[in-house]
Amino acid sequence: MYAPDNPLIVQSDKTILLETASPRFEEARDLLSTFAELLKSPEHIHTYRVSPLSLWNAAALGLTPDRIKDAMVNMAKYPVPDNVLSDVDDYMSRYGRIQLVDEGDRLLLVSEDEVLLKEVCSQRAVQALVVGSAGQGRVEVVAGQRGFVKQALIKVGFPVEDLAGYREGAPLEVDLRTPTLEGADFALRDYQNQAVDAFWAGGTTRGGSGVVVLPCGAGKTVVGIGTMARLGTHTLILTTNTTALRQWRDEILDKTDLTADDVGEYSGHTKEIKPVTITTYQILTYRKSRDSPFVHFKIFDDAQWGLIVYDEVHLLPAPVFRAVANLQSMRRLGLTATLVREDGKEEEVFSLIGPKKYDVPWRVLEGRGFIANASCTEIRVPFDDDDLRLEYALAEPRTKYRLAATNPRKLDTLKRLLQVHKDDRILIIGQYLDQLDHVSNLLKAEIITGKTPQKVREVLYEKFRTGEVQVLVVSKVANFAVDLPDANVAIQISGTFGSRQEEAQRLGRILRPKKGVNNAHFYTVVTRDSSEQDFSAKRQLFLTEQGYRYRIESVEH
Repeated sequence: MYAPDNPLIVQSDKTILLETASPRFEEARDLLSTFAELLKSPEHIHTYRVSPLSLWNAAALGLTPDRIKDAMVNMAKYPVPDNVLSDVDDYMSRYGRIQLVDEGDRLLLVSEDEVLLKEVCSQRAVQALVVGSAGQGRVEVVAGQRGFVKQALIKVGFPVEDLAGYREGAPLEVDLRTPTLEGADFALRDYQNQAVDAFWAGGTTRGGSGVVVLPCGAGKTVVGIGTMARLGTHTLILTTNTTALRQWRDEILDKTDLTADDVGEYSGHTKEIKPVTITTYQILTYRKSRDSPFVHFKIFDDAQWGLIVYDEVHLLPAPVFRAVANLQSMRRLGLTATLVREDGKEEEVFSLIGPKKYDVPWRVLEGRGFIANASCTEIRVPFDDDDLRLEYALAEPRTKYRLAATNPRKLDTLKRLLQVHKDDRILIIGQYLDQLDHVSNLLKAEIITGKTPQKVREVLYEKFRTGEVQVLVVSKVANFAVDLPDANVAIQISGTFGSRQEEAQRLGRILRPKKGVNNAHFYTVVTRDSSEQDFSAKRQLFLTEQGYRYRIESVEH
């Protein structure tokens, strides 16, 4: 109950302040991450916000309003405002009050609250997607509009629970290997099995669509493979790039009894449709001109898919959402390390892919040794050159950021860190290609950017894995789904403004568990007293929510 030593101050605007000095800080942080969003995280007070979407995801995970309200009350310093408690009840009760069900060849919206259904169907966004008016707690959905009506309902504040079921797809028996093809011991870890179970939900209509959130390096691909084995159906897998595509293919061939004849690549190089087909978001969004149709969307209809896997679902491109809206009769599994989207389309993922089905705090898996123990350090360096300081002071905001991000003084810190970690496997990651080229030339280090041919990338990644190359300079092409298990140091010299998603993914490059000492080091080098330092604070929000703290170092003149 309320006590001065409790860590939370709940405010009437639905923001929650969390004191980091409280002995219950970690307990409160882990609980808040299940139903609130972290807004900012200075040293002593973290600020969270309770939003409709955060509460709907909590409801989808099985949390109850009473559990959330009790948690706030039991950890609050002062009485929790009544309007906040009421809003928790209200918003969480909205999830599932309207359901989507099938009746023969028809789709229906149904609700025990007839007045609510009529009110919702009177909204302009919903009217065009239903047949006639609601009566007796039911109304028919226009044929082919299953995804679009779900989008419309979440926008009017009543996310539908989709119980209309799925087509089964063509059968494909998938057995997991024990050991793997390479001879390694293999079995799904307990949390990976729990993730598969949560998605499958016993084969009922309450499962079959949703998102599994796990840290980079925790085996999201294995969850996807375990789901394939559980469902036993033809599967389409969407990935971020060709490197990720081939890593998925290699993992499937290594860990299941499927052969190369069963697994197809649909990329810029090869166009195969097989029982398991792997493609990329880039291929799906290709079109000959801005007004032309998407050439490869037909892949969704080229086979009897029973499962579609969206790897790194937080990166699902906006044009693909329209295609996804037409795929609601297929089971859909989203995999990601973070549901954060910088374009604000989290509601689209919720309504079209599905709600969050499984989540584990990063620090929990770190404590069990399933990902590396990571230390995070922000190093602040000054502008040394007076002319550069003046140019920065007079520049427009975007130019200010670039000047700070490419500050030449960062190179001294970079050289120092390379000396400290001379025996480690190091990734130097940045946003600006001219900066990366300069670093590559200065250090005589190999570099991978978007211009690097795929074959060259694969050769360099393999040299890094074997230790022939110890330092690799990479652009944002390496942010996602690149398997470099021996990388244990990442040095970020520039990034995409305040992208929380990118910060999490870059830390993720070094989180795969290490043999021996299971430690990793993440450095981000920023220009002190600049807009880059401000953006850096925003970038760190998601990782702070997961329990990581940044040690701050300041480089003097």
